Amino acid sequence: MSQVLEAFATAELSALDARGLLRSPDDGGPRRAAQAAAATLGLPFIDASSNDYLGLASESVSRETSVQDHSAGAGASRLIHGTRPAHEDLEAELADWVDLPEALLFSSGYAANVGLLQALGTPGSLIVSDALNHASIVDGCRLAKARVVVVPHLDLTTVASALRGPSEGPKWVVVESCFSMDGDLPNLGWLRKICDQEGAGLVVDEAHALGVFGPEGAGRCRELGVVPDALVGTLGKAVGVQGAFVAGARVLRTLLWNRARPFVFSTAPSPALAARALFHVQRARASDAKRERLHAFAQSLRVALRQTGVDLGGGSGSGPIVPVIVGANERAVRLAEQLAGVGILAQAIRFPTVPEGTARLRLTVSATWPDGAPERVAAEVARGLRERA
Repeated sequence: MSQVLEAFATAELSALDARGLLRSPDDGGPRRAAQAAAATLGLPFIDASSNDYLGLASESVSRETSVQDHSAGAGASRLIHGTRPAHEDLEAELADWVDLPEALLFSSGYAANVGLLQALGTPGSLIVSDALNHASIVDGCRLAKARVVVVPHLDLTTVASALRGPSEGPKWVVVESCFSMDGDLPNLGWLRKICDQEGAGLVVDEAHALGVFGPEGAGRCRELGVVPDALVGTLGKAVGVQGAFVAGARVLRTLLWNRARPFVFSTAPSPALAARALFHVQRARASDAKRERLHAFAQSLRVALRQTGVDLGGGSGSGPIVPVIVGANERAVRLAEQLAGVGILAQAIRFPTVPEGTARLRLTVSATWPDGAPERVAAEVARGLRERA
């Protein structure tokens, strides 16, 4: 074997390390360390890094949720003979949840966004994408054959202006309904209005809103009465399992069945997992009390942090994602380590996940937090920032 790979990888990793951007595989060490610190201090462990907003991911499998009647694997892609009743039952439940005609199951949110945008972004078409959209949307735009215009974050005027530009095909606006790193919320009603005025379609990624906002946790589109042309939802966050889906008109589902490459060329998701996911979706829909607790905790955390002068950025969020902007990469990493030392697990987020100079702790609230957790987290964050000022 030549030394080409070793030399290349070593140089790349050294460059990342020099910029404070080197990541190591997560072997569960940070979680165990934070849990041990909490036990030593006699305090409850607080997980402020998970997207398991309702606590459904940590629920054990019971007889009620048994998947023993479903095969572990589908054996092929959906287009060949991989479709099973569990897939269809789950898709029907998802479409009903978000109040759209049809849904199509994908293996992940990344695959769903890439497949959707690659299918919609045909030659001559236009995609207008928010500057802070998730990496899966960014990569979907890159793989599309459309002209892509990236607009400043939440800038409705620029969205409208971009849609008035030249286009030989369909025009699309793609946005997250709750932004994954800032937790802020776009004005979906105005985006729908702009799209209607300019003859464009609206694509909304509800990844961090599904299970959290709206009636039965159906997301912000349902909450606001906005009907998108395509809705992306994930099952690995508030729903607590794995996978994702795209919902919309029947013609959209048929198009994706034929054109979404991550769907067409992937083995179908496990039927056993699809059966488990169906149960979790039903649980999420019925979890109004957990949603109420989640939003109360998120509000308490924001209030407590602001009272201590902590910078939460300029977002308009009210959901479970609370960013603490610290700026420097190393400072974010050290602050996360300090919190772990007092039994709080929080994740340092750095470039390229967020723009250069905006490294942060991404605090995520859960309905399973113990009483008093928001105030404790805020106090420890403020203390850590003071000590490292």
